[in-house]
Amino acid sequence: MKQRKLIIVGASGFADIAQEYFEADSPYSVVGFAVESAFLTGDTKNGLPLVPFESMTEHFSPADHDVFVAVTYTQLNRLRARLTQQAKANGYRLASYISTRAFVWPNARIGEHCFIFEDNTVQPFVSIGNDVILWSGNHIGHHSSLGDHCFISSHVVISGFCHIGENSFLGVNSTLANNLTIGKDNWIGPGIVLTQNTEDGALYGAAMPSPSRVSSLRFFKVKA
Repeated sequence: MKQRKLIIVGASGFADIAQEYFEADSPYSVVGFAVESAFLTGDTKNGLPLVPFESMTEHFSPADHDVFVAVTYTQLNRLRARLTQQAKANGYRLASYISTRAFVWPNARIGEHCFIFEDNTVQPFVSIGNDVILWSGNHIGHHSSLGDHCFISSHVVISGFCHIGENSFLGVNSTLANNLTIGKDNWIGPGIVLTQNTEDGALYGAAMPSPSRVSSLRFFKVKA
């Protein structure tokens, strides 16, 4: 039986996904959505009320509703951080979701307003800050820590004793060796392998491989 009512802030694909996960695998019942008035394009979403974020308290009492901000890494996670802090200042309790299909060691510490998808492995002595998103299939090695407002996309490997600075983004299939410190506000692109510490504000873009001179059609002897 659902025990809490939930408002999702956001109207993107992540908002749709968050609604699915909270409804199917949590004590929450999603009862409405909110977006900033500048981005409001209607008054319903998925059959539920869609209200301006600025007047959300007039529609959903903070005493009876929790909030999850379903915003990805826009503005290097700053937008999600700002909306989360404003919702909390307005008196809402912040919701978290941890998939029942994730492996989280009992002594791992997880902050408020986190979303942990299925197939994540969170090993012993890990510390995860507030407002952190772990998309599906990551490995968070023992004794590692993630700062507030980080976004870890899919199939990232964070080895043991690593420390990730706040607001950082790690792309799909990126890998960190043991004992690394990643500065705050880092952008680590897809497939990047790091073996040294990084400075604050560093950006590591993924290199695009050059295509072979032989086309795929010619290689497989397919007639166009």
